[in-house]
Amino acid sequence: MQAPYRARFIGTQHMAAAGHYLAAQAAVHILEAGGNAIDAGCAGGLALNVLQSDFCSFGGVAPIMVYLADQDKVVTIAGVGCWPRAASLDVIQQDYDGHIPEGILSTVIPAAPDAWLSALEHYGTMSFSDIAESAIRFARDGFPSTALNNMISETYAKGYSRWLDNAEIFLPNGNPPRVGELFKQTDLGNTLQYMVDEEKAARRKGDRNKGIRAARDAFYKGDIASTIIKYHSKNGGWLTMKDLAEYRVEICPPVSGKFGDVIIFSCGPWSQGPVFPQTLQLLNSSDLAQFKCNDVNYIHTVVEALKLSFADRHYLYGDPNFVSVPMEALLSEEYTNERRRLIDPNKANPGMPEPGLRNDAHTGISKLGAANKDSNEDALDTSYICAVDQAGNLFSATPSDASFSVPVIPSLGFAPSGRGTQSWADPTLPNCMAPGKRPRCTPNPAIAMRPNDWAMPFGSPGNDVQVQAMAQVLMNIAIFDMELQIAVESPRFATVSFPRSSEPHSYSPGRLHLESRIPNKIFKGLRKLGHDVAEWPEWEWKAGDVCAIKVDTKTGIMEGAADPRRPSGVAGW
Repeated sequence: MQAPYRARFIGTQHMAAAGHYLAAQAAVHILEAGGNAIDAGCAGGLALNVLQSDFCSFGGVAPIMVYLADQDKVVTIAGVGCWPRAASLDVIQQDYDGHIPEGILSTVIPAAPDAWLSALEHYGTMSFSDIAESAIRFARDGFPSTALNNMISETYAKGYSRWLDNAEIFLPNGNPPRVGELFKQTDLGNTLQYMVDEEKAARRKGDRNKGIRAARDAFYKGDIASTIIKYHSKNGGWLTMKDLAEYRVEICPPVSGKFGDVIIFSCGPWSQGPVFPQTLQLLNSSDLAQFKCNDVNYIHTVVEALKLSFADRHYLYGDPNFVSVPMEALLSEEYTNERRRLIDPNKANPGMPEPGLRNDAHTGISKLGAANKDSNEDALDTSYICAVDQAGNLFSATPSDASFSVPVIPSLGFAPSGRGTQSWADPTLPNCMAPGKRPRCTPNPAIAMRPNDWAMPFGSPGNDVQVQAMAQVLMNIAIFDMELQIAVESPRFATVSFPRSSEPHSYSPGRLHLESRIPNKIFKGLRKLGHDVAEWPEWEWKAGDVCAIKVDTKTGIMEGAADPRRPSGVAGW
């Protein structure tokens, strides 16, 4: 049997896995103090907002999924902000040639603070001051910069240099932080401390929720909000105090599908989450077990199924508060069988297929974006955290948003969400921007369950690669019976034969990336089928950073996995 690159991590009490090893430790610190998985996940998520603030902003997005063991119920928190009321499609079309620009006009309402606080209030047991403790310490005292921090700051140095406050944080002394150099964020630490102080001032003895709501008001109605709006008003932004004060994340049921006897829970079509169950249901009857993992036929079949799902994502997914998304039909057996017949085992689709359904706003096939086989991947700006407690509660979250494409607010230490770049300015598409509407975000945490056997919170960063990496890990487990860490480490592939989620929405028809650990004969075989194959390095960080915890529901024994492609880690016992 193949040996894992990293040792297996198996425990019996509680566990956390995260995109940064210190965030996993912060989460377990809460579990050790008596908190549940939701308390721990929020603590680890806040820590990621500090430890990976270059691509995981405290003012960004934080889609969350929770399994409540005592209710046998999965809920999602739609932690993505909506466009301000003043946002104007006409301005984008007339002044920016129909492309949503980086900078202040891409800002949507920050959702992450409300997502963490809502999860804590409804499903946690601890105070905000408890779960913010590690994040504040990392911000004020600093932490050693990782190679990924260094690479992000170096790659996007020009972006940081556009705004003084961004540069002061992420280019200290004019240069990217060196690997191992202590990286401090005093302003961000003070912002978090202000919210803690407001919570403590409001909290009566035993009234935990009143304190949590006070911490929330400090951000969305108090001095933090005032500081954000003052900056936006001065610099031509669209955000107002009313936008912030009236914003609340939605708590809603998940989308679910099946892959054999495994149930997959994903976020709704306000994210790209449904691509995950849609793709796996397309593959249900493809008898993938007859192939070897990552052989020519296996990769070809999976990629062709992904293209079909991404077509539906492009033409049908959008904020369900604005768009009627035919989710039930998309996951129906009839539709799945119909779409599956479009997979040609002997020939790759040269681009992205047409969608299988239409929505009310869709009057024809819109433009797909500029075809560019040589374009770089769009910015990858996300992290991940999951946690499990001894009671069987599961937490899964994908916090995100870069700090090199939006201005950091002076004295606050964070950049409000620039997630607007994942909307379109094309009114024929369901993901076209509009006041009050959420961009269809790429971050999408998931939970998979095999009833009476195991349950697994898991997820990944990676923009449009997220669902692809997650699907490959789950199939490695469900089809090939791989140990969890080996399933995560297995070589990956990813198609980009569709318009990308992020501006400039580049489109690379037929392009397929493979990690170079996949044998060269597989590259050749896929090219013969018509795929435009490009080579990734052996361990490509853009191939995702899957973290997961698999719990044996009969014994309670849990196993965690962290992806060696990034500085992720597992903690627990």
